[in-house]
Amino acid sequence: MKTDIDTAWQAILAAAGRGDPAPGALDIGAVLRDRADIDPAAAEMIECLLPLATASEGFVIGQIGQSLDGRICTESGDSHYVNGDAALTHLHRLRALVDCVLVGVGTVVADRPRLTVRRVTGPHPVRAVLDPRGRAPDDVSPLAPEADAPPTLHLVGASCIDRLPAPAAHVRRLPLPEGESGVAPRDVIAALAAVGCRRVLVEGGANTISRFFAEGALDRLHVLVAPLLIGSGRSGLSLPPIQRLCDAARPKMRRYALDEDTLFDVTLSRQS
Repeated sequence: MKTDIDTAWQAILAAAGRGDPAPGALDIGAVLRDRADIDPAAAEMIECLLPLATASEGFVIGQIGQSLDGRICTESGDSHYVNGDAALTHLHRLRALVDCVLVGVGTVVADRPRLTVRRVTGPHPVRAVLDPRGRAPDDVSPLAPEADAPPTLHLVGASCIDRLPAPAAHVRRLPLPEGESGVAPRDVIAALAAVGCRRVLVEGGANTISRFFAEGALDRLHVLVAPLLIGSGRSGLSLPPIQRLCDAARPKMRRYALDEDTLFDVTLSRQS
C-alpha cells in the first residue's frame, strides 16, 4: 500500500520538530531515495515542504494567494475565498511548520485573522502583528482577549509604544527601531529571532509581503494562483518599477497542482 498524504504530513511535522513521530512513521530519507511506495501527491508535498521543515538557521517564507490576473480581492475588498480548499490546507500546513506567522496591521483591520492551525494536525504558531504606528484595534483578532489564545506578539515602532494601553494577557508588545522609511523588514526578523521565532511565515497582506520581497528579506515565496479572473481590485505583489525586462527577477521555482489552484514555489536568497 502506498504511503498516503496524511502519513507523509506527520513525518514532515516530525522532521521539523513540530510533532512526535508515531510508531512505524514514514522515514523521509527512505522516501527521497525511493518514491515507488508513496502516493505522488504525498511525494510532491515532501519535496515542497521539507526544505522549510528542516531549515536550521532561520527561515522566512512569504505566502500570497491571488487570481490568474494577479488580484487578491475585489475593489470592495472581498477576498473570501480567492483560492480553493487545497490551497487553504497548504496555508495551514505552512502555519504548523513555522515558529511564527506574521501579518501586517492592514490585514488585521480588514480580515481579523485567527492565524491558527485548524485544517491539519499540528501546533499553532506564535502570532505576530506588524503595526509600526500602533494603530491596530485591541478588540479584534489576534490581539483581542480570547480563551486559550496562542501567544501573540504586537510589533510596534519604538516611538509609539509608551502611548498604547496595556495589551491582553496573551499579547507581548515589542518595540522596533524606526528609520526614514519606517520599520525595516530585517529589524522585524531580528526582533522575532530574539524571542525564539526563527522560522517565520509572512502571510499578509500584500503590502507587507511586497516590502519583504523587495528588500531581500525572504528565503522563499509561495504564490497560490486560482483559476479565476477578477478584473479589478487590489494587486498581489507590488514591486519597484524596472525599465527593461532583462532586469526582472527570474528566480528558480517549481510548480505544484493543488486541485484547481497552482502553487508556484519560488526560491529566493535572503540578504543580510
